[in-house]
Amino acid sequence: MWVQMFPAMVMIASTLGPLLGNTIDNRALGQNHWFTLICILVFYWLVTILNLKFDMAKLGGAVGIWLGVYLPISFMILTGFLAFLKLGISPTSILGSFKPSKLVPDLSDYQSLKYISAVVFIFTGISTTGVYAPRLKNLTKTFTRGLSIAVLVIVLMNFFNSFLIANAIPHGQAELTDITQPVIIYCQILHWPSWIVQIFSGFAFIGVLVQLSTWVTAPSQTIIEVANDGLLPPKWGWYRHNQYGVSKNIVLTQAIAITLFALLYALPNINSVFLMLVNTAVFLYCMVYIIIAIAYLILRYQYHGERPFNVDRHGNSRAWLVAILLILGIIICFISTIITTKVLDSVIMISISILLFVIPLIVERYKKPSWLNDLHRNY
Repeated sequence: MWVQMFPAMVMIASTLGPLLGNTIDNRALGQNHWFTLICILVFYWLVTILNLKFDMAKLGGAVGIWLGVYLPISFMILTGFLAFLKLGISPTSILGSFKPSKLVPDLSDYQSLKYISAVVFIFTGISTTGVYAPRLKNLTKTFTRGLSIAVLVIVLMNFFNSFLIANAIPHGQAELTDITQPVIIYCQILHWPSWIVQIFSGFAFIGVLVQLSTWVTAPSQTIIEVANDGLLPPKWGWYRHNQYGVSKNIVLTQAIAITLFALLYALPNINSVFLMLVNTAVFLYCMVYIIIAIAYLILRYQYHGERPFNVDRHGNSRAWLVAILLILGIIICFISTIITTKVLDSVIMISISILLFVIPLIVERYKKPSWLNDLHRNY
């Protein structure tokens, strides 16, 4: 899961350029791919260094989340709804005029399938909420209920917001890295001043930085635990961390990998690079979830202890159904992405995904018992 964050963090950081450009009222600058590349490198390394020197979790905290996430998304949905009330259904938008036939997917136009990975990416990370499960009371009920509510809220919020955005942006003019594009159009429809967009962009810029800062340190906590279990070579020094629980070696390795991924933005087509990063991140996630599905089925037959989250009290038919549906969904996602992507882009995505997937397996294959002993001596 850690290596999956390399392309994912670059993808998220790629929004910094357009946001900064809109904040200073220079949208053309924000749409320049070189400016996007510079912003990714400068701000990612900046938050990396800050996390090594300060407790950024406390500094970012609730204020950063409210200013950078909750307020911007609430404002986007509100202005989108007001613009929809004034404009109605726009026939020239991505959404287009309503026809009953549009309720059924048009299989002849398979190009829309290239965005399926982006939809899947919305839900990646929900599984990581399991790390908070031990803190809950009455775990079997509260965790499943909370997870179900979270999924429902994400689905409804994204559906509603996507509907409003698709109804505002003209067909064929979507800018994937510019999250302020719909707000700019909303303000034009409502005849609101442009400085509102600048304030929104500034707040959203803070939100992306806070999210990046969190992503810089969050994986290091997990990798430190992996290193402490003797699963990684001690000479890498990934078990060492500062007073804030941040491993210098891990976050610097991470920053170097992200720098290499960011170089893709030297290519002029920002939308194409953005989709390539999304697809690569999702491919890595999917590979891991295939292993999880297989392991889940194996444990159904090998583990006979208590199962607090058992989906099948008698037999394993439901377990097989869940695993098969998961793997089938992954296969559909993979195939639909490949057939709608240029050959070169597909080769790059698959090659990167396989490389990052295989490296941990190689480390596991050549794991030595002496690693744990060396680790204890170093302590």
